[in-house]
Amino acid sequence: MRSITKRLAGAALLCALPLAAANAATIGDDGLHKQPWFTITFKDMAEDIQTAAGEGKRLAIVFEQRGCIYCAQMHEKVLSDPEVADYIKANFMVVQYNMFGDEEVIDLDGSELTEKSAARKWGYVFTPTIVFLPEDVADGQSLPQAAVATMPGAFGKWTFLNMFRWVKEKGYESDEHFQKYHARIINELRDQGRLDAE
Repeated sequence: MRSITKRLAGAALLCALPLAAANAATIGDDGLHKQPWFTITFKDMAEDIQTAAGEGKRLAIVFEQRGCIYCAQMHEKVLSDPEVADYIKANFMVVQYNMFGDEEVIDLDGSELTEKSAARKWGYVFTPTIVFLPEDVADGQSLPQAAVATMPGAFGKWTFLNMFRWVKEKGYESDEHFQKYHARIINELRDQGRLDAE
């Protein structure tokens, strides 16, 4: 009986390994963590918003940098959680920007920039910083003017996930500020006995 149990446990572990490996972040040549479900684009903001909308999703841009311990924490502790990753994959198209990178970016106002000059222009100085965009944007706006929310820094699972949910539910159009929304969800999770450490 013990032998069968060991074999079943071993088989379960082997079955789980490819799934875990498929969801694991890797390190790219630029030194940034890469999720297999991040979208690689030409970083044309207007085009990316349209592509996301065409897939029934919202565009989220994440700024990271080589050696960022908070970025590593986001990938290893938060984005590795299936509940978080599955929700984001289903509802958002995530495009990664290197805060000190040289890839070309086309702002919503038509300006051609590099990733690092875009970060300076838009005023983003922390990594990770996640910027959330609406489904459509008025002509002539730059990214910060069009953004519906910005999440600077690394947070625990529930703050992180609730920000994505709040944006998806267009909480920014309601009277329920994100902090109130987050507190309400945390209380509901606590009542359900689902709350783990932040």
